[in-house]
Amino acid sequence: MPVWRGRSINVPKVTPRIPAFEPPAAAFEPAREEDDGPAEAMVIERAIYRDGHKLENPRTISETIHRLTDRDDTTDGPMAWIGLAHPTSHHVQQVAGIFDLHPLAVEDAIVAHQRPKLERYDETLFVVLRSASYDDETETVDFGEIHLFIGPDFVITVRHTSDPSLAPVRKRLEGNPDLLALGPEAVLYGVLDHVVDGYAPVLTGLENDIDEIEAQVFESDPNVSRRIYELSQEVMELQRAVKPLRGILDSLDRGAEKYGTDPELQRLMRDVLDHTISVSERVDGFRQSLADILTLNATLVAQTQNEEMKRLAQTANTQADEVKKASSWAAILFTPTVVAGIYGMNFTHMPELSWWFGYPFALGLMLLVSTTMYIVFKRRSWL
Repeated sequence: MPVWRGRSINVPKVTPRIPAFEPPAAAFEPAREEDDGPAEAMVIERAIYRDGHKLENPRTISETIHRLTDRDDTTDGPMAWIGLAHPTSHHVQQVAGIFDLHPLAVEDAIVAHQRPKLERYDETLFVVLRSASYDDETETVDFGEIHLFIGPDFVITVRHTSDPSLAPVRKRLEGNPDLLALGPEAVLYGVLDHVVDGYAPVLTGLENDIDEIEAQVFESDPNVSRRIYELSQEVMELQRAVKPLRGILDSLDRGAEKYGTDPELQRLMRDVLDHTISVSERVDGFRQSLADILTLNATLVAQTQNEEMKRLAQTANTQADEVKKASSWAAILFTPTVVAGIYGMNFTHMPELSWWFGYPFALGLMLLVSTTMYIVFKRRSWL
């Protein structure tokens, strides 16, 4: 019976040592028939390394752990690197039982949708990372999630999304045996560096989007407010993915001496920290820029509304002036009509009809009243 990490194991008949855990219904699709199958169904890559060189690709996880028991007193022991993609609860539990993973970490790996964090369970590190990629076609940011279990002689990566692929990380480390020979922490460095480098095209895409939004704001595009809001949400999500990385890398740096991390690996981790700080500062700048753009857009919208209200008020005033003019001329013209109507009734007892000055008097009265009304309206600026 092989012995691994100080305990006897019966690999072919491994029973998970953690209690069964059922994730929320919203976290996964309904159970599939292959959920009861072996964990190999979800393994996309498995390999054994010694001194930075790949020894073989075992066919099963059971065979992988057998290889970890093959130690030589003259050389360092082998390291296993197993990659899981879209695993079900059953498959994660199988792997957890084989490698004696802590139940709390396994629960997080099953449920997913975790914040970036670093937790230590005895000799095993559990790391959660949030990756990001920019979709040029839709001009949106897609986020992924990577879980890593880093043990003394093994690395297990768990991905619940297709992106990002860790194949470039594996290829890069296999092409640098000296780095890979530093052990599981070298794999952690490679994944961290890959995730942080992946933020660069995202920042470029977001910067272009912000420039486009600024142009839309000054063009008074009616859809710009919605786009500002959507982009702000993406920037906030990216900020939540990046900021915790500083704490993760600081924790690794503080524990480097205690856990005997190679000095070269410490320098590489600090380089990743520098890049993370730069990314974090740019993301903070994007968020501030969007806040300023939103304020500017609100100001411009308010200014446009004020100008529209002013224009409407001016139109209303102009219409009122026209009504006043029309009313004034109507009143002026109505007065002679009244006088003419009175004299036009031709009653018998109307002295003015037989009066020699009656006609000039009627005309003069019409003229006097009309002139008086014209002067009054003119003084009141109705005409």
